[in-house]
Amino acid sequence: MLVLYWIIMPVFIFVSFMMILLVLIQKGRGGGLSGAFGGAGGNTAFGAKTGDVLTWATSIVFALFVALAVVLNLVCDRVGGGTQPTQQTQHVPASPSPSTPGK
Repeated sequence: MLVLYWIIMPVFIFVSFMMILLVLIQKGRGGGLSGAFGGAGGNTAFGAKTGDVLTWATSIVFALFVALAVVLNLVCDRVGGGTQPTQQTQHVPASPSPSTPGK
């Protein structure tokens, strides 16, 4: 299971960065980062129909992100041993030695 963890984790990080970039490229209400690429008069960063393509790509990457997060969570539970109760030792106080004063 540890090998599966080291395979999924880099893929998860890569998908995370891709989702960040896709969200930053999209045009928001205020123009977003796409306004910097398209200039002041441009509607979108990379053409007229890129809004549909970027929305579709973001949806696919988000679905992949959620699926990888669930799988990674299950793998981490298996690798880490899950939540198993720990054994607690009982501390018994030391019994006082019988001391008799004066004897």
